[in-house]
Formats: sequence, C-alpha cells, structure tokens
Amino acid sequence: MDEGNGAPLADATLSVTIRIQTMLCTSEREDAMAGDRFLTLSDVAEILNISASQTYALVRSGTLPAIKIGGRGQWRVERTQLETYIERMYDETRRFVEAHPLGRDEPLPPD
Repeated sequence: MDEGNGAPLADATLSVTIRIQTMLCTSEREDAMAGDRFLTLSDVAEILNISASQTYALVRSGTLPAIKIGGRGQWRVERTQLETYIERMYDETRRFVEAHPLGRDEPLPPD
C-alpha cells in the first residue's frame, strides 16, 4: 500500500477517535456536573455539621431553598443555593458581632 493512499485513512481514523474521546469526556463531564449540582439533605447536614432534622427544618422553613423530586419526593439542595445560604449566614453573623461586640472585661460564654 502506498503511503499517500494510507494517510487519508489514518487521518479519518484519528478524526473519529478524537470525536469519540470528546463525546465521552463531554458525557462524563455532564454526568459529573449533574451529580455535583444537587445535594441530598444528608450531604447538606454533613457539610454544615448539623443534624438531618436541622437540615430538614431549614428546608421546610424556606431558609434554605430546595426542591422535591421523584415519586417519593426526595429533597435536593442545589450546591449554589447552599453556598448562597452560607454567605448569607456569614453576613448575618458579621452584623451580629458588629452590633454586639465582646467587651474586654466580659467573660467568654461557656461551650
């Protein structure tokens, strides 16, 4: 076989291989994004180091936005909503500390 005739076939094979790899990578990335986008209430509880019932209360009160999905109505919290909630809590805490400074002579509260 002449090298000139084999080159187009090699180029086509390489092109198909690259397209397949791109599709697989895109599919894996999309799967990872879907898996990373939403958290279970257990995940949220672990991240915030609180109980599952406290997490449920945050969601049911509307303090932490979430959605119910599936036939069994399982709760999911979007990762961006959790990050927004955490930032909001930092802001509220900062305002509280500014409004209630700890004086030098005040004892620290017990743990």
